[in-house]
Amino acid sequence: MVKLGSLSGKKSLSSVTLNFKLPYYTQWGQSLVLSGSEPVLGSWNVKQGIALSPVHQGDELIWCGRVAVSLGFECEYSYYLVDDHRNILRWETVKKRKLVLPEGIQEGDVVEIHDLWQNASEALFLRSAFQNVIFSGTEQLEGQKDPTTQHENLSQQDIVVVQFMISCPRSEAGSKVFVTGSVSQLGQWRVQDGLPLSYAGESIWKADCLLKKDDFPIKYKYGQITKGKQTTLEVGPYRELVVDIASNDRPKYVILSDGAFREIPWRGAGVAIPMFSVRSNDDLGVGEFLDLKLLVDWAVNSGFHLVQLLPVNDTSVHGMWWDSYPYSSLSVFALHPLYLRVRALSENIPEDIKQEILRAKELLDKKDVDYEATMATKLSIARKIFNLEKDEILNSSSFKEFFSENQDWLKPYAAFCFLRDFFETSDHTQWGRFGQFSKEKLEKLVSNDSLHHDVICFHYYIQFHLHVQLSEAAAYARKKKVILKGDLPIGVDRNSVDTWVYPNLFRMNTSTGAPPDYFDKNGQNWGFPTYNWEEMSKDNYAWWRARLTQMAKYFTAYRIDHILGFFRIWELPGHACTGLVGKFRPSIALSQEELEREGIWDFNRLSRPYIRQEMLQDKFGSLWTTVASNFLNEYQKLCYEFKEECNTEKKITAKLKTSSGKSLWSEKENEIRSGLFDLLQNIVLIRDPEDSRKFYPRFNLEDTSSFRDLDEQSKNVLKRLYYDYYFSRQENLWRQNALKTLPALLNSSDMLACGEDLGLIPSCVHPVMQELGLIGLRIQRMPSEANLEFGIPSLYSYMTVCAPSCHDCSPLRAWWEEDEGRRDRFFKTVVGCNDEPPSHCTPDVAYFILQQHFQAPSMWAIFPLQDLLALKEEYTTRPAVEETINDPTNPKHYWRFRVHVSLESLLDDKDLEATIKDLVSSSGRSYPGCDGADLLKKQVVEEQEKLSKVHLNGNS
Repeated sequence: MVKLGSLSGKKSLSSVTLNFKLPYYTQWGQSLVLSGSEPVLGSWNVKQGIALSPVHQGDELIWCGRVAVSLGFECEYSYYLVDDHRNILRWETVKKRKLVLPEGIQEGDVVEIHDLWQNASEALFLRSAFQNVIFSGTEQLEGQKDPTTQHENLSQQDIVVVQFMISCPRSEAGSKVFVTGSVSQLGQWRVQDGLPLSYAGESIWKADCLLKKDDFPIKYKYGQITKGKQTTLEVGPYRELVVDIASNDRPKYVILSDGAFREIPWRGAGVAIPMFSVRSNDDLGVGEFLDLKLLVDWAVNSGFHLVQLLPVNDTSVHGMWWDSYPYSSLSVFALHPLYLRVRALSENIPEDIKQEILRAKELLDKKDVDYEATMATKLSIARKIFNLEKDEILNSSSFKEFFSENQDWLKPYAAFCFLRDFFETSDHTQWGRFGQFSKEKLEKLVSNDSLHHDVICFHYYIQFHLHVQLSEAAAYARKKKVILKGDLPIGVDRNSVDTWVYPNLFRMNTSTGAPPDYFDKNGQNWGFPTYNWEEMSKDNYAWWRARLTQMAKYFTAYRIDHILGFFRIWELPGHACTGLVGKFRPSIALSQEELEREGIWDFNRLSRPYIRQEMLQDKFGSLWTTVASNFLNEYQKLCYEFKEECNTEKKITAKLKTSSGKSLWSEKENEIRSGLFDLLQNIVLIRDPEDSRKFYPRFNLEDTSSFRDLDEQSKNVLKRLYYDYYFSRQENLWRQNALKTLPALLNSSDMLACGEDLGLIPSCVHPVMQELGLIGLRIQRMPSEANLEFGIPSLYSYMTVCAPSCHDCSPLRAWWEEDEGRRDRFFKTVVGCNDEPPSHCTPDVAYFILQQHFQAPSMWAIFPLQDLLALKEEYTTRPAVEETINDPTNPKHYWRFRVHVSLESLLDDKDLEATIKDLVSSSGRSYPGCDGADLLKKQVVEEQEKLSKVHLNGNS
């Protein structure tokens, strides 16, 4: 550090002056405020913070503010964009800035702080995915010492001390950072004579430099020297420091907080596969956590930095194959017993149990997952091993540590599993006095002296071993520089541990889904209760924060399922089976007064099913009278309404199955159900069940005969209000909602967050995601641009994950075969070939599509394993449709797909590995084992040549 005390001869004054400067372009009516932790900065009250004033400096608009502070002042602070009433429009969503006055500052001195607005996207490389995995090893830089600068021959009046400070989160172990520039102290652009910076921790490098007043303004750039002696300067224009030396209060010390080292954008690639879909020589009918080590090996050999999974939480709600749905969590904390490797439970498994495992392996080694048989087998074997070693394990120090750290969720989970099995249902409303959770009841249920204590401990035991096995796999992935990316489901099962323990956090009379979109033209009903966000906010979203904290024990990145749900959720009544007749929550409804002003007044006509006799005849033909007599009442001539006992979708479904007249329609039950649902949904407005004077336009209301039979004026009014409700009036509300909820998630862990932003996307979503540093998702067949049938990967933005398919749609080969017309259009417009395309997705076609995505600007290209296997003919013998993971149109889809080739076989296939790795490396994406400097060398050579010409000519 520079010692300022010996350079100062000033008399004591009352304080030190801080001058803050920040370049930022604002719009009319906007200004900047600095607020921080100390009272002089408003104590984080933006309305009492320091108002900054704009000053033009060349082409830049610099916002300036000053404040007097005492010696020894320290604080945290941030900048805020506000309107004329100091309402916050935007804020820095990354960590608070820290300021400590430089050593040797004297009273009366002026310290000038030059900041840059902190964008969340710049902080992504500080997340654990990069710091603890891809760029791990930079902690070796901690030992470097702060260089001391000596300029004793300079008088105090001539000196300005400038602290250069830069964030280099992508620096590799052994790297050095320097700054070079137009003055002799910075080497006059000779990189070998540049000013070396010292590592200050948390990816920050800094150094002090003594400059004379005649040196200003200065131009400069930062550079890096790798362990292999490769030197690179940051890309982009010169940085420039202008200091007002002529003023009476010129600064003694200038702190340059220069943001992040400017580099060619880092890009990586990964593979996506559900845990249950993995196949290995050691598994028992399903992929297991320890198989991830083999998958990581294959990923490394293929050039991938990331392995993405679907949710791995316990879903054992029904005790049958319905539980294969990985997004319907029994517990958001417990891991799924399905992924347990029973062979790894003990080193002392008796021979008879070993033989049982071998027999089970042979029986369960099927084309697809047999969920029920696999679960039953694993739990049966695990229980036998538990009975042999329970005392040893439960009294071990490792188990005790695990229990201590996880008991807040582990005890309720074990108690729930016991009660579920005892009452033979997960519906906790059927558990009598245990249906209402209390800590007192919980402690009795899990007490050591209870008769069922062994059952409770068995669930502890299973979770402990799942934790051990997933932790082992996660540590292995980190060691190999591979990110494990998890999945955060948007909902929980209504019959779950979480709804039992925290019923106040859920709206149990509602259901979550999605409006009609690419996945399903009739919308989706997932069955999860919606969240009570108002209640969740009271403890700053503690339940969400706990979920993310638990997840971060294993994963360094995660996918936020249906991120749109954090802006607004598609809420359906609890009695709905389908996803069509819902409303967004939160949303600004159409009030009765608003509708009446527009001439809309017959609310019963618009909000009740519109049923006429000719509709019944058209839908049900000769059965129309039977249907009408069983389900409807004729309330006036030719006009019908549903009977009370069948006026909801669930009531209709139940009556079709149980009615005494069932024999009359048994052969056409599905057809009749569909027709009755259509009639029930034949409405224009949905009346709010909690406020009868509020209404919501039914989605796609123009498709209904109820709408078509209205007069033209009413149609025009309702079309205008429909558009306003869905595409205009909600945007600010939804933006504010997301800015309240999402930061609580993002700040609760240091995992890298990606958002699944597919479907009907409000215009506020992408700007908010950009603001918060959230990476979006781009699927080529689901472009976000309304005028495109196919996305153009070369035009994707950097802050995205790109992929040719995902688990919620058909894989590449199946998609290619599904629609001949679409295939022809893709071949002509995307491939650029007028020939007739092949009827099957050949390896050449797959290569072309995958290459498009590898070469895209997206930060990540992540490929379903099925799509990668399409690169080789021998892996395409299975019917393409069988590689589908999920069918979103089927709420009872069986999630059971297994890759037909084992990981061991893939590891032996060097041809496929070489093909994929060539796609990775030729696209300029990073891969495990590559030298980062070598990877960038080709990309920055042009930039370096330009700089060299300038430097050799002596220009500044």
